[in-house]
Amino acid sequence: MKKINLPQASGLTSPNPVTLVCTEKPDGSTNLATVSWWTYLSFNPCMIGYAMAKTSYSGEMVRTNKQVILTVPGEKIADVAVGCGSTTGRNTDKVNKFQVEMQKLPNSSIEIPLHSRVAIQCKLKEFVEVGDHYLYICDVEEVYGNEDEKALFAWNGYSEIRPVK
Repeated sequence: MKKINLPQASGLTSPNPVTLVCTEKPDGSTNLATVSWWTYLSFNPCMIGYAMAKTSYSGEMVRTNKQVILTVPGEKIADVAVGCGSTTGRNTDKVNKFQVEMQKLPNSSIEIPLHSRVAIQCKLKEFVEVGDHYLYICDVEEVYGNEDEKALFAWNGYSEIRPVK
């Protein structure tokens, strides 16, 4: 073995699951942000954790509204996942910019992309500073799934987003 840095290690541990963090903006529209570090924290009680940069607009919306839906995007919206990861929602309506078909879930004002394999509706429990990111710890309220969609993963240190084949 040779000594490497953490970004190089992330490439060696690919693939990583990709998620679109769906939050509600002040005008009631949905913002989408791409995250590829999330995990199941507990099944009893059901909890999810994910990390976002401290400067993230979606993170700001989660801290304000205490509500978030993590979706695992399907293969048909791989380009959307890339675009949403490189554009801020602070000044951009990503849903319109990337022409994302959206759908409603019961008991939520936050919409999600139509082509989602999984949607995990959560309430923010707490967030913790972890270097240049915040770790969001969320209680799971509802979970929805669509086995017809192929989940996306980040490959080669996040340089590619595609399903496992």
